[in-house]
Amino acid sequence: MEFLDPLLLARWQFGLTTLYHYLFVPLTLGMALVVAIFQTVWHRTGQVKYLHLTRLFGKIFLINFAMGVVTGIVQEFQFGMNWSAYSRFVGDVFGAPLAFEGLMAFFFEATFIGLWIFGWNRLPRALHLFSAWMVVFGSTLSAYFILAANAFMQNPVGYQMAADGSRAELIDFFAVLTNPVVLAAFPHTIFAAWMFAATVVVAVSAWHLSRNQHIDTMRTSLRFGLWAVVISFVGVAISGDQLSLVMVATQPMKMAAAEAMWDTACGADASFSLFSLGTPDGSEEIWSLRVPYLLSLLSTHSLDGCVEGLNDLQAQYTEQFGAGVDYMPIVWVTYWSFRWMIALGGAAALIAIAGLWVTRKKATRPVAGWMWKIAIWSAPLPLLGSLVGWVFTEMGRQPWIVFGLMLTEDGVSPSVPGWTVLISLLSFTAIYAILAVVEFGLIVKAAQKGPDPLPGPDDPDPRDRAVEDTPTTVY
Repeated sequence: MEFLDPLLLARWQFGLTTLYHYLFVPLTLGMALVVAIFQTVWHRTGQVKYLHLTRLFGKIFLINFAMGVVTGIVQEFQFGMNWSAYSRFVGDVFGAPLAFEGLMAFFFEATFIGLWIFGWNRLPRALHLFSAWMVVFGSTLSAYFILAANAFMQNPVGYQMAADGSRAELIDFFAVLTNPVVLAAFPHTIFAAWMFAATVVVAVSAWHLSRNQHIDTMRTSLRFGLWAVVISFVGVAISGDQLSLVMVATQPMKMAAAEAMWDTACGADASFSLFSLGTPDGSEEIWSLRVPYLLSLLSTHSLDGCVEGLNDLQAQYTEQFGAGVDYMPIVWVTYWSFRWMIALGGAAALIAIAGLWVTRKKATRPVAGWMWKIAIWSAPLPLLGSLVGWVFTEMGRQPWIVFGLMLTEDGVSPSVPGWTVLISLLSFTAIYAILAVVEFGLIVKAAQKGPDPLPGPDDPDPRDRAVEDTPTTVY
């Protein structure tokens, strides 16, 4: 029965758990930076509102970090359980950056998170601030190692095949860490994470401002968040442009699928379709709205460049890797996920630009209620853009689990029956649904509570409060 196919179920389970885990990753990466910036400003200026912003968004960061750790552990086990053939084949290479991530970057990050949580009024202020920035460094380093492992799947480097051809062996770890794919994907991922954290800051601030709460504090965080969204989007766009060049060089089939381009085209014919209608099987275009030269410009940085088509690449790969395999990904998935990724990020940036205009100091009209609602509900846009971006990245690599080396169907565990994968898939789905409710509830509760009341003119400086009067945990 098809629904008990181990390969199908293993792919669904890995896709589900990976995308669910990634719900927490960008907020952890971005919110760590937000907290460190607010604490730095408080450390330099002594303004109490920045202390309150540090604590407020620090709570959100810690709740999210805990959930990310719980869901991330599942990812490691799946390689040995559902994808043992893959693990045996490339474990020597793929496992190296993951080991560095777990043994170095994650423990580095976790150690300084502990110092930051319990170090209030116990550590010297400068050392406590240093801990916050080390959390940023550790989380960012962790992301780099994970992206390096993923980049090997997109563009395998730094390896040699064993004498019997049974496995890939690591020969150059530096080449794995400097893979052109990771060098391009890392800034793209980090800027996207910062962008999502910034929209969360905007949403929390807008919620309180719409209710006339904590006006001075929340206006400061609102303007910071809006500017951070715009700046991060610029970073996303520039790094995305560089990533597209690397993708064309290493995975031309993915770029062809992103445009649903069946035949090689050059110059004006290498156009980018903003919207397209095609046949149900996606093999033929019926109508599309196109921008001439744009795909050529994105792919080659030249107006007269050429972009290889799906049919030509299929013929090329058939000759290179062997006949009997459809080397094309699911075209409609890659086509639309690529466009949704761009559209969702662009929408968030446009909303932020509009927000900067309506909240400027010289604005003559108060911000309307519906504008606050847009600011609040726009928070998930960068996250959704990142999720569909990862769908594009991974689905566009198919049918390869390691491009050019191993097909996805060859990586699944040969001795795991489908019914066991189905049980774990249903169990994870149920558990993750419960965790999602808990996570969302805790973050909303912390966000709606907002910052602590500002002290009165006769109250002591919060930096001089006794240890027993200073909260040291999220709760």
